[in-house]
Amino acid sequence: MNEDTLRQASQAGGGDSIGLLMMGKTAASLLVVVAIILACAWLLKRIGPNRRAGTQHLRVVASTPVGQRERVVIVEVADRWLVLGVGGGQGTRLDTLEPPATPDAAPPGPPLAGSFASRFAQALKQNARGAARGRQNGRDRS
Repeated sequence: MNEDTLRQASQAGGGDSIGLLMMGKTAASLLVVVAIILACAWLLKRIGPNRRAGTQHLRVVASTPVGQRERVVIVEVADRWLVLGVGGGQGTRLDTLEPPATPDAAPPGPPLAGSFASRFAQALKQNARGAARGRQNGRDRS
């Protein structure tokens, strides 16, 4: 704005309106900056850094809470399982375990063929046989 325009506005009683106009522009600019910051924060949270990059050698096998802030966690590191107590800002190794041997895959049954109903019936029979074997093995161990 040039000097003549400011002088005319102040003579016409618009001195207050110019101040309000400048304050409005400042508030709008501030809102735009805050919106940009919030959008960047949301975008970083959504995309985020590649969190899986450092987990090539570390895998959480199981975790269970034992208190409000305490957990027992089983972590696999270099073909060993570590049982850790985690809580209160610290972690404590409780035990070291050998990972269980992976069972050999059972030979798959005959391929499912036919309509959906017949394939579903075959799958149910196969699951029932597996469950019956599991119950029988459980009785043998007792």
